[in-house]
Amino acid sequence: MSRFAAVYRSLGMVVMLFALTMLVPLGVSYATNDGAQSTYDESFALTMLSGAFLWVRYRKCKRDLSIRDGFLMVVLVWTCLAAFATIPLMLHLGISFTDAYFETMSGLTTTNSTVLSNLDQLPMSINLWRHQLVWVGGMGLIVLAIAVLPLLGIGGRQMFKAETPGPMKNENMTPRIAETAKGLWLIYVVLSALCVLCYRWAGMSWFDAFCHMGSTMALGGFSTHDTSFGFFDSPEIELVAIVFMLIAGMNFSTLFLAVSGRSLRPYLLDPEARWFLGVTLFSILMVAVYIWADGVYPEFITALRHSAFNVVSVATTTGYASVDYGQWPIFAPLWMLFLSSFATSAGSAGGGIKMMRALLLYKQVYRELVRSIHPNAVYDVRIGGHVAPHPILFAVLAFGFMYMVSVVSMTLILAFSGLDILSAFTAVVASINNTGPGLGIVGPSTTYEVLNDFQTWVCIFAMLLGRLEIFTVLVVLTPAFWRQ
Repeated sequence: MSRFAAVYRSLGMVVMLFALTMLVPLGVSYATNDGAQSTYDESFALTMLSGAFLWVRYRKCKRDLSIRDGFLMVVLVWTCLAAFATIPLMLHLGISFTDAYFETMSGLTTTNSTVLSNLDQLPMSINLWRHQLVWVGGMGLIVLAIAVLPLLGIGGRQMFKAETPGPMKNENMTPRIAETAKGLWLIYVVLSALCVLCYRWAGMSWFDAFCHMGSTMALGGFSTHDTSFGFFDSPEIELVAIVFMLIAGMNFSTLFLAVSGRSLRPYLLDPEARWFLGVTLFSILMVAVYIWADGVYPEFITALRHSAFNVVSVATTTGYASVDYGQWPIFAPLWMLFLSSFATSAGSAGGGIKMMRALLLYKQVYRELVRSIHPNAVYDVRIGGHVAPHPILFAVLAFGFMYMVSVVSMTLILAFSGLDILSAFTAVVASINNTGPGLGIVGPSTTYEVLNDFQTWVCIFAMLLGRLEIFTVLVVLTPAFWRQ
């Protein structure tokens, strides 16, 4: 039997769990009679049977997963479930596998890149399926599996560490990893319910409120309308989105501790939260003043409104748009894309290198400057009053290097394929940061449908790299991983 038999057994159970999520759009399809009923019937049957086959084939292998198994399991879950999620789109919309896989990978990785247009005319169940993928992917499919299926015996800790974003992967809120996963999902579900109610209060329909809740809490940015939040043109709805995007852009573990202790003290002690809010608020004011002074909007309050929404949206890697900010003076959208590279906190659904890594990199650079002046000085890198261990610092430096290499190499590949440099660079940055819209021909008012199949697959790989934080994917691609 294969040495990865335990991985395949666990994958089979996760696939069967994923098949159950198709019952929700199936029920909506039957309720609304939108013509997609048979699509979900076939998708559910094929997905469930595939998962059952894997589980039956390898059911006798019940050992815990090793570190190597955990990496492979995470990569297989994200790639395989995205493939199964394409079935409803291909069957009902008739699009190619490449386009369907791009759409589902964008959803599961909470990226918000899309190849679909005429979203307003899509069947309700298809729109719901897209947003449901985003919502489930937001907290992480692996975390969901650990929370719902604690009896799998699949070495949840290794999977959790491989999938969880951020450098401090050994910090747990509770002693048991399954309890940690359940705690995260409980917070996520409660906030999601509150978000739906707030959107409904602000003027959305129940369906729009539910769909946009999924993409807001997961920082995924999908919308049921081609013009995104420009369709509503409502300051109240935009304010609700801003509040929940800011909440979701911070560490869910911090929120868990704040709720458990009924105190805001965890946020006050969290250096990431302070820097995230500070940098975001500063950027809102800076961009507002800049576009107002440039004459984009005649009134400062209008500039502030659109700056607040779109800066928060891009900085948190959500990807909503209330206006076509690609038409603003180039500094503003470039600054916003720059923010998406680091603004969100570790332990959130956001993408990029995360604020924690950015802080560690900054402090390490400052440390080297001090040591250049005072060679014998003892200067420790501290975060939140704690000394950062050297292995963490080395890992962050390696991550920063690979992040830059990935961005540069994939930008060159897209440029080589014929894409203009602005579109190539911003498409890669938006994909690896899981932001969605870039600039140029992939700007907020267009879709990624303009890319050819090769360029689309490059962006798919970038999205996966960004969501699994580069090393999880690269480890599986190394020859050493497959050697005994």
